[in-house]
Amino acid sequence: MTKAELIGVMASEAGITKVAGAATLEAFISTVTKELKKSGRLGLVGFGTFSVVKRKARAGRNPQTGKAIKIPAKKVVKFKAGKTLADKVK
Repeated sequence: MTKAELIGVMASEAGITKVAGAATLEAFISTVTKELKKSGRLGLVGFGTFSVVKRKARAGRNPQTGKAIKIPAKKVVKFKAGKTLADKVK
């Protein structure tokens, strides 16, 4: 599903325009991003938990040349599905 398709489905489910649906999705993404930067964790009961974790530096290989490269440490976002969501997907 693309972002445009998601906006269309959200708008029809909520009975709002696609413009309002796009604004709502952008507000959600912005809020999640700000909260992850601030506290590093956001939990939505029944849906899941977003968290920021540190990934250590490690050695890797360039798949084209086979040459060893160093992959630097960085922060990544992790999502763990909540029980309600996991049960619905089964």
